Amino acid sequence: MKPDLLTDHVYRVAAKIGNRDLFEGIWPIPDGVMLNSYVVKGSEATALIDVVKDWDGALDVINKQLDELSVTTNTLDFLIINHMEPDHTGALREVVERYPDVQILCSPKAVPLIKAFYRIEKNVQAVADGQTLDLGGKTLSFHLTPNIHWPETMMTYLQEDGILFSCDAFGSFGRYDVCFDDELDEATMAHLHSETERYYANIVSSFSPFVLRGIEKLKGLKIAMVAPSHGVVWRSHPETIIDHYVRLASYLNGPREKEVALVWSSMYGNTQALLDSIIAGVESEGLPIHVLQVPQTHESFVLEKVWRSEGLIVGMPTYEYKMFPPAYHVLDILARSHVKGRKTLRFGSYGWSGGAQKQYDEFVDAMKLECVAEAIEFQGSPSQEDKDKAFARAKELARIIKAM
Repeated sequence: MKPDLLTDHVYRVAAKIGNRDLFEGIWPIPDGVMLNSYVVKGSEATALIDVVKDWDGALDVINKQLDELSVTTNTLDFLIINHMEPDHTGALREVVERYPDVQILCSPKAVPLIKAFYRIEKNVQAVADGQTLDLGGKTLSFHLTPNIHWPETMMTYLQEDGILFSCDAFGSFGRYDVCFDDELDEATMAHLHSETERYYANIVSSFSPFVLRGIEKLKGLKIAMVAPSHGVVWRSHPETIIDHYVRLASYLNGPREKEVALVWSSMYGNTQALLDSIIAGVESEGLPIHVLQVPQTHESFVLEKVWRSEGLIVGMPTYEYKMFPPAYHVLDILARSHVKGRKTLRFGSYGWSGGAQKQYDEFVDAMKLECVAEAIEFQGSPSQEDKDKAFARAKELARIIKAM
């Protein structure tokens, strides 16, 4: 890869990560992910904003681009660390070895983390909220945005060019052959939109109040370009990604999309036998429904659809007096991600004994779910009466959501 010119003397240096690993050790990245760092060259000093983890050869890719920009041993003055998560700092020791006199600037809460993660104390300096750094015709200002999505997070703003270096905020999964949003074709933009939602639901959703607080704090900045550490750089319509994040954050407390996520699992097909009735009931009210079978569908994609949907229907059998384990696991992920307040309905079969509903009720309470009707539980295979109940109750759930 070659450096991408954002504006005069400002560059993106990026690496494309493949799909063989899981992001954060849990989330699949079938289309990989971008690791973006940025170089700002002033007339008096040069700054590198964020680094990378040496993942899939990323460090070598970045170093070659830095060489191409003539950022050599004695020509890098400042290293800005916006966020301490290892995908942005994993190669920090190697970078410091390459640039031994570089001054590391970070938020106050990042200082002890740099020591804890990398045993680096020399030339590490905390910056204050709103503090500026003059590189010579290029002025950086630092804005503390805690819990987007770690407590030490900050963003860096290039005043003369209106570029917001936002690190994890406004990011996305996926690898892209171009640098800017306006270079994407319609199909790729649609894919980016979806991968932005999945990234948000997987990585950021728990911190939605802080996202809204951070965006409100940044309103005074004239943002001409948003340059995140994952995904593309937004230059033609930076408000698009900002508004998208506002909408995604609003799903925490609502309103959400008038859609239903149907998360289901089945052991021998008996719970599955109600599926068609449930789907038909929702669709009879004209609502979109996302049908997600677990464990066949990874929780990453389940969370993406549940996060945006007002309705949540869960289908699973009783397994040894409790919930079927794949369904339990997914609900645990949803609860950890602060999914709450959805309109919900549950259906499922049991063999010699029930018990799943009791455990499901614990999630209902913890996630503040609103049960719109009694669960449809049946022994063995469902009767026609069970199928009729499933259609009617799914239709009622959809009707309630439609009327909101």
